[in-house]
Amino acid sequence: MDGGRRDGAKSREKSGPGPGPEAQGGVKSFLPAMESQGTTILHKTVSYAPHPLPARQFDRNTTEPISFYLSSLEELLAWKPTSDDDFNVATMPLATREPPLHSKRPRTLVCHDMKNGYLEDRFIQGSASRDPYVFYHWQYIDIFVYFSHHPVTIPPVTWTNAAHRNGVSVLGTFITEWTRGAQVCEAFLAGEAAAYHAVAVQLGRIAHFYRFDGWLINIENTLSEAAARNLPLFLRDLQEQLRRDVPGGLVLWYDSVLQSGELQWQNELNEKNRVFFDACDGLFTNYNWKEEHLERMGAQAGERLADVYVGIDVFARGEVVGGGFETDKALRLIRKHGFSAAIFAPGWVYEHLGKENFLQNENRFWGLLAELLPTHSISTLPFSTCFCLGMGTGRFSAGQEEEVRPWYNLSAQEIQPLFTDQQVPGRAGSWLRTRCSLQDAWNGGSCLLIEGIIPPEKGHVAVRLFSFQLPAPPKLFLSLLYKLEEKLPEVAVALELTTRDSGSCGVGNVGAAPGPATQHQPQPLPTLPPHRSGLLSGGGQQSTAGWMRRCYELELRDCTLHQLSLILSRHQPGLGETRFSCRLGEIRVLDAGGLHSSLPQGPSLQASQLLWHKGPGTDQLSLSLTLRWSYPHSQACCFRIHCQGRAGPRGRELPQPEQPQLLGVAHATLYRVVGLAVPQAPPTESCHVEFFVEPVLNEGVAVDRSRWGRLVLVYSDPASTST
Repeated sequence: MDGGRRDGAKSREKSGPGPGPEAQGGVKSFLPAMESQGTTILHKTVSYAPHPLPARQFDRNTTEPISFYLSSLEELLAWKPTSDDDFNVATMPLATREPPLHSKRPRTLVCHDMKNGYLEDRFIQGSASRDPYVFYHWQYIDIFVYFSHHPVTIPPVTWTNAAHRNGVSVLGTFITEWTRGAQVCEAFLAGEAAAYHAVAVQLGRIAHFYRFDGWLINIENTLSEAAARNLPLFLRDLQEQLRRDVPGGLVLWYDSVLQSGELQWQNELNEKNRVFFDACDGLFTNYNWKEEHLERMGAQAGERLADVYVGIDVFARGEVVGGGFETDKALRLIRKHGFSAAIFAPGWVYEHLGKENFLQNENRFWGLLAELLPTHSISTLPFSTCFCLGMGTGRFSAGQEEEVRPWYNLSAQEIQPLFTDQQVPGRAGSWLRTRCSLQDAWNGGSCLLIEGIIPPEKGHVAVRLFSFQLPAPPKLFLSLLYKLEEKLPEVAVALELTTRDSGSCGVGNVGAAPGPATQHQPQPLPTLPPHRSGLLSGGGQQSTAGWMRRCYELELRDCTLHQLSLILSRHQPGLGETRFSCRLGEIRVLDAGGLHSSLPQGPSLQASQLLWHKGPGTDQLSLSLTLRWSYPHSQACCFRIHCQGRAGPRGRELPQPEQPQLLGVAHATLYRVVGLAVPQAPPTESCHVEFFVEPVLNEGVAVDRSRWGRLVLVYSDPASTST
């Protein structure tokens, strides 16, 4: 075999309605008619010669794509991008939200440090991890740092995608430590400017290529006088590189060495380390501070209070304030003095308390901090979420469980709501709680479970889900999917939209009272207009697997969207309390005026990096390959990868379902198929397997199969023996 090359007599690719010139020896008898004009036909000859993929970017055992770090200064200076790095490039652009990162207000940074990193999160296409660690309270934070003790920590692409979807900037880590670290610093800082400039250029290029947002610089070793003198110049150089190459790029400095080159943590900003603060975008302090440190820092920081990120070690190591479930004590002091906060190792919840009840404990941890963490607001449309955490015990599609096995992929995580666990005002004992549930879902691996009690004196309860801050379009389209617990009394479920500037807000089809805020509760559409029917991918307005859909159209004028809530009401007034349990599977808020754009043509597929291995049976092979295609990122949130027709002549077909088999979900325009069982071709004949790429659109519009990408791989194996 030619190792996946697309030239030469043994590798031809053809788009069109029939088999290529090498489709001989029985191929015509089983190769199906082409279903779309975008079909690619690829002919390959099986070869068992080893073609190892780069171990840095691909797992040695499976060839799955993996995230990686750099282990030395030499690796950093030698780094240059290749096509093998494409899996590690983030596909999710940094979303805009309010307030923006650079507004003058205290911010919140989370520094993720778990067992030196690159655990199950290194598998770019996901893993079968059971009970993994996930972070999902993105609405509370501004910056996410992926930390490890490797010299150059490149954030795993799954984390960058998840953070960017929520508008959170992502930083990698450049760290030097101990004796070896001092040698590295002497090598690039103690000499001419060209040496530290080369490092700054490479760090800027890496952030630009992999599409994350900057670096935390952590020098935890002593420096020579020359190296200490050049260090601020290096920070400024790196800052300039990022500002040129990475929109909104950041350089943060960790409180470690002093201007003199001595390693001595200060736990504050002062004259001994101010030179580094002045040379970059912010200071991340060490954790052993007291309130007197905060009091002194006010004068030092001046107008840059928000650029001082006061460190909080959630593990509470050393003489620190708070930690664990008392982290709010430290955060309250930090906010009192107007500083930003750097919450280090919140994975304590997972590592210290264990995997059991992790989601419950995680909600408790962040719930204790919520009042000190201003919520960020969604500022763009379309908005859509299925509440997927990026993990599950199964995978659901349109309410049906299509896979029953654990999975984990943070790139699949969708925007999460505001979680609550509170008493409902009124009679004691009435309560309201929202949490993620892995037992059911509409799409992905989880849904939002809302439970509570409506007190006797109230007719309904309101659950605040999302905060918005954007001008309302003239007409909104809203869609809600929900499921009620059958064993409990039925309640009415509705959406409530709050707008601001309501004094000048005219509303078309619902009433609106003047005031600083207006609540709109539109009536659901009895039937969906024909021009909206394409929006209901996976089900109409009727029940599907117990899920009910409600659709709304709302006309607004001169308004700002402010808040989206769920209203749960009794059908009949009564004296007793009403308990309820409601699952939300999907919510969409769309600009109704922008839903008429035409769909792109189906993606044209290419295949490369083919690897063949003998299968467990005498007539079976194992195939791995990389599929690539192009598609407008602004239109698709992901792609479902299917295969079908693993067929050969003379009854060699493997058992086939009627519908294409789901192989996985891609969050980029490439996907690595690993270890696919296919029939072995006889010496004089050919076999084939078909691959399909199904775009999943941001607006939820169903994509007809004629617009899927399709590739037919026709392969022969002259070296095989007849059976």
